[in-house]
Amino acid sequence: MKSILRYFLAIFLIGLGIMLVLTNLGMVNFDFYTVWGYIYPIFFLVLGVKWVIDYFNREEGSWIFGSFLIIFGGLLLLDRLELIVFSFGDVINLWPLLIIYAGFLLIGKKRTFVHGSSGNEKKNKKQRDSYFSFGNQEFNHQNWKVEPMNLSQMAGDFYFDFTKAFIPDKEIPISIQSLAGDVNIVMPENIDFRVKASVKAGEVYVAGQTVEGINRSLQYETNNYDTAVRKIDFQIHLKAGSIRIDYV
Repeated sequence: MKSILRYFLAIFLIGLGIMLVLTNLGMVNFDFYTVWGYIYPIFFLVLGVKWVIDYFNREEGSWIFGSFLIIFGGLLLLDRLELIVFSFGDVINLWPLLIIYAGFLLIGKKRTFVHGSSGNEKKNKKQRDSYFSFGNQEFNHQNWKVEPMNLSQMAGDFYFDFTKAFIPDKEIPISIQSLAGDVNIVMPENIDFRVKASVKAGEVYVAGQTVEGINRSLQYETNNYDTAVRKIDFQIHLKAGSIRIDYV
């Protein structure tokens, strides 16, 4: 959140300075409304470029949200330059971009996840669920067996009730990815776990610890995780939504 505010403040000061220089040269008539009309499209553009660059540098960026902000900010800026007609409310007309993004996701290469296992070995597992899928997934029936999972979808909620589960005596990796949705997990007090959770926009709550806002992440590990026989390793990443892990 602090980095976003820093970018916004920097762009605001740059835009303000440029407008004041042009006003002193008699090229424009300065007023705050005019300045703001140029500043926030530029902010969207810069933030979008940053997210795209971060994605290709593997720094937790997003090419989907980044490219959308570039397109949206660019159209707003072209409107301010009186080259086209486009207002903030016209964002709804960009819905065909969802079809384009869906196409890229279908032909794109699936990511793999690397999880730690007992000892020094590591396992690479491919995603079992399509990223181009929707709906809620619930794991809460009595005595359901906990197994390694790689869950990924466009939108939908996930609900896990580990108080009803059969958990084998080993470390079990569970990875969850979604563009939009909520993840709710209920853990019994006698099961150790660790989690690495992040949201582009939203909230993360884990056993009393909370972070919220833009580009937020939280890591948590129970005290006896390293020596525990039964334990779960969560990797949860959402673009928008909330992550909550509670003890009962």
